[in-house]
Amino acid sequence: MLNSAPMAKINTHYEKLKAGYLFPEIARRVREFSSLRPDAKIIRLGIGDVVLPLPKSTREAMKKAVDEMAEASTFRGYGPEQGYDFLREAIALHDFGARGVKIHADEIFISDGSKCDSGNIQEIFDGASRIAVTDPVYPVYVDTNVMAGRSGEVDSSGRYAGIVYMPSTAENGFSPALPQEKVDLIYLCSPNNPTGTVMTHEELKRWVDYARAQDAVIFFDAAYHAFINNPELPHSIYEVEGAREVAVEFRSFSKNAGFTGIRCAFTVVPKELTALNRSGGRSSIHALWNRRHCTKFNGVSYPVQRAAEAVYSAEGQREVAEMIRYYMENARIIREGLAALGLKVYGGVDAPYVWVKTPQGLGSWEFFDLLLKEAHVVGTPGAGFGPSGEGYFRLSSFGFRENIEEALHRVKSRLSGAALR
Repeated sequence: MLNSAPMAKINTHYEKLKAGYLFPEIARRVREFSSLRPDAKIIRLGIGDVVLPLPKSTREAMKKAVDEMAEASTFRGYGPEQGYDFLREAIALHDFGARGVKIHADEIFISDGSKCDSGNIQEIFDGASRIAVTDPVYPVYVDTNVMAGRSGEVDSSGRYAGIVYMPSTAENGFSPALPQEKVDLIYLCSPNNPTGTVMTHEELKRWVDYARAQDAVIFFDAAYHAFINNPELPHSIYEVEGAREVAVEFRSFSKNAGFTGIRCAFTVVPKELTALNRSGGRSSIHALWNRRHCTKFNGVSYPVQRAAEAVYSAEGQREVAEMIRYYMENARIIREGLAALGLKVYGGVDAPYVWVKTPQGLGSWEFFDLLLKEAHVVGTPGAGFGPSGEGYFRLSSFGFRENIEEALHRVKSRLSGAALR
């Protein structure tokens, strides 16, 4: 006899998501163009993947750790889910202590990527929590909350009902106003992906004060902090008094140390941070994140954590600084080259991304197609980052110098001056 019980059903919230995630859609269009023009040499300045090899110090540390795994006396199996003490202590000392910020090693959780952490953190908060995002925004912040059921349907502008969008445009200096309605979870990113702008200490303090007054929690993505050149700009939200009570911070080794392929990052969850529970009391976010981390994650591999630890050695710091200088010189070339062609450009000074105003009122995807077909250069349409990204375009400095220079040469020679104004 057939079972009359209800059949397995998918999470209906996934059906609210727009047709395709931004970067797969870019890849689809590039594949389609390449099939028509197999002779075209495409230069990719879209996805922010690095190209320089791992620093020597990290490679040597990883090799040594692998050799340890080859001997019974030094072999390691499961490690602590939160990360090995040697790495957590190095992070606390060098990333925070050196800037006068007190972060305890056991408040640091090692992971395989900030993308994962920023998407997973929302799981420990109530499903009815109201979220606020700057717009344009890194798509993961929005999409993971849509998947969790914190939104309604998407409208024709690309906004999801139930999510508070805070426009961040040239008109407001890429510094959005505080929400005018009650929100519970706030996503901030500085240096910002995609706009390349950085929040000042005063701007961060405004958000911390707001979160404290509203009993909200800030998710602060500082994955690009190492690219800040201006010594007056904060690298961490915890440089602001009171932030430990309201903020979680995400960081990564992906871009500064070239770890996109071997995966290592970390999240800071201060012990002072709490939120209301169903009994009307306060629960520790640190304890809940630890529970979630231990339940769904088995830790980053020992060799990778040893490689990350080597980033903080004297040699590692020198090598990482050289890599950052290389990418930031690329950013300068892109920024100044496009500005010389009459385009309005932002970012690229304290961040590895250049945010470009599209010319002649072209839509972001129209400009994407123009660059691809005429100059064989791939960037990222601003519309993919949210409604307020329409009319803008992101270019990444993560490329080889010769490709950066060739891309600028093509844009200048193959697109007429009129087309860029």
